[in-house]
Amino acid sequence: MMLRTAVLAVSVLTALAGATLLLLGRTDGGAQLLAFGTLATIATAFERWRYRKPLPVAGRWERTGERFEDPATGQPMEVLYDPATGERRYEPLTPH
Repeated sequence: MMLRTAVLAVSVLTALAGATLLLLGRTDGGAQLLAFGTLATIATAFERWRYRKPLPVAGRWERTGERFEDPATGQPMEVLYDPATGERRYEPLTPH
């Protein structure tokens, strides 16, 4: 999340710098900065929408007994399996 915020901040500042240069009559670098900043801002926003987690799908989910620690969060996870589709799903381990 921090990296995404940093990229958005830098890209917006780049676009603003380009727009400022264009307003001051400096078309040589202003147009490129504005275009790059705008493109980077749109791409970063699109990336969040494109790679969001899908909504849980209804199915006959069975516990596999597999458990592991998520390396990103350190939270214990368990593996669920849908025998009809072969799909595997990873969910935070909750005490029963």
